[in-house]
Amino acid sequence: METNYKELAARAVRNETPEVWRKCLSCIDLTSLSSADSDKSIAEFVGRAARFTLDHPGLPAPASVCVYPVFVDVAGLALGSSPIAITSVAGGFPSSQTFIEVKMLEAAMAVESGADEIDVVISIGEMIDGEYDKAASTLALLREEVGEGTVLKVIIESGALKTPELIRDASMVAMEAGADFVKTSTGKTEISATPEAVAVMCRAIKDFYEKTGRRVGIKVAGGVRTPAEASLYYTIIEEILGEEWLTPKLFRIGASGLLDNLVGALE
Repeated sequence: METNYKELAARAVRNETPEVWRKCLSCIDLTSLSSADSDKSIAEFVGRAARFTLDHPGLPAPASVCVYPVFVDVAGLALGSSPIAITSVAGGFPSSQTFIEVKMLEAAMAVESGADEIDVVISIGEMIDGEYDKAASTLALLREEVGEGTVLKVIIESGALKTPELIRDASMVAMEAGADFVKTSTGKTEISATPEAVAVMCRAIKDFYEKTGRRVGIKVAGGVRTPAEASLYYTIIEEILGEEWLTPKLFRIGASGLLDNLVGALE
């Protein structure tokens, strides 16, 4: 099914409302994945998230904080009793170009350190070369390694896959391997999330749900900064997957600056 994105953007205007922005706020994985991150900077970053509802009464807290594996324990201490989840990238993020044993150990260590959710990258090269079984095997091993109690998000790096066919195939491979979410991007490539890619991924999720009865979530990440952009992605998910997907259990936005921009729009 083709999508007229001009029409979709026009329809998204109806969702540029405080109610929708509050929902988007509650779906944010507040992210710090910089080479300059340190114990001190992450403690301060996570501490601000932990105090969010005190600093902004009446607004919902973000769904999680997303950090590198080495900072998971720091994030846990900074969050204290906050209900905000801890997401850790793992598995050779952002390129996934390392030994499977290293990927498994890194993911396991992140969970042992206190991560509630793990974001890994599918092998882009294997997908492009058509080695779908090999890519799926690695993801299945990571699924087993982190355990069923941990949310597993698989990044397909849609900007690197480029074609709708590969984006769909990567989404299906990830879901069949046990992903709880499929995620657009690492945010480390030239092209990150796009409305076109998100629409393709949503249709794959819908087809997978109709086939298996299992709901898989979608995480939009990379370059989402403004309330209008958040409303656009919200609208795509609303129109293709429906209202039941518009909760933190099935919809996430990986971002850093978006939170402050939403707060500015709401306050």
